[in-house]
Amino acid sequence: MRATRQYDQGRRLRWWRGPGVAVAVIAVAGLAYLVVSTAFHSTSRTSAATVNAPDATTAATDAGNTPRSQASATTVPSPTTPVSALPMSPATSTPTVAAPRTPTAAGSDKGTAGSATTRPKAGSASSGASLAGMIKPGQTRTGMATYYQGAQNTGACSFDPSPDHLTAAMNEADYEGSNACGAYVQVQGSNGATITVRVTNLCPAPCRAGQLDLDPEAYKLLAPLQTGQTPITWKLVSPNLSGGIDIRYKTGSSQWWCGIQVINQRNPVVRLEVLASGGWKALPRASYNYFLSTQGSGCGGQIRVTDIYGQRLTVGPLPIKADVTQATTAQFARH
Repeated sequence: MRATRQYDQGRRLRWWRGPGVAVAVIAVAGLAYLVVSTAFHSTSRTSAATVNAPDATTAATDAGNTPRSQASATTVPSPTTPVSALPMSPATSTPTVAAPRTPTAAGSDKGTAGSATTRPKAGSASSGASLAGMIKPGQTRTGMATYYQGAQNTGACSFDPSPDHLTAAMNEADYEGSNACGAYVQVQGSNGATITVRVTNLCPAPCRAGQLDLDPEAYKLLAPLQTGQTPITWKLVSPNLSGGIDIRYKTGSSQWWCGIQVINQRNPVVRLEVLASGGWKALPRASYNYFLSTQGSGCGGQIRVTDIYGQRLTVGPLPIKADVTQATTAQFARH
């Protein structure tokens, strides 16, 4: 019995040993598959992320969002105002020059302008500032000076050609519809030289606010012509002029229509009135620096002129003599 029992036990052990080995092999294989599969998927995700990174950058670039590291800085030079630089004869005037009196036109009628009365100025300098536009008393401006040929020709202000070269064309903003015409400004260059020039013309765009376009001979007192432009500071001044203001009627003026111009004023003019039925009537100012009476009101009568400081001069009556400069004895006080 014992031998039979041992034999049966041996048979059972051999029978379990076979399936057990198979199960163990299957279990090990499954575990190995899980390990290899996990590692493979991890590697695939890393590779996919690496491959897709340039695609994301390309998409951002296509959308107009260039990555900061790829952006390049471009410096665009600021435009400059082209100027003429023709050689000129050397300047003979000194760096500081007193503004001269404006000459009268051929056929001028001096000394027959009638009575002239200088009224006390209205208020203080602060009241004058309230009458000012872009160019204000006591204010120092900064800008650039350029130059142009033909500065001695008749400009936008409709003055006669100047007897000297101390003239300037004012930028459009400060010209202010001809309000700057006849103003005297003291200009200081970067070389320290100072000159006084009279505004006789308009400098349109690309002239900028604060810019003065000078006669070449005036420019040479501040900087060499080859520089083309030079930094400046400038301010309004009241020069020591000889004589009174002049009055001129425009060509074509009559009792039914007239244009009236003020010449040789020490300070900028802000208003011109004529004495008509019902009292003083202010005339509108044209961009070419004439005050216009489109219906003939007040033409040939008394004229009242107000400067930037509130001073008023009354002259006339004056005969309507078209394109003739008529002198007066009235002049604004210095400031």
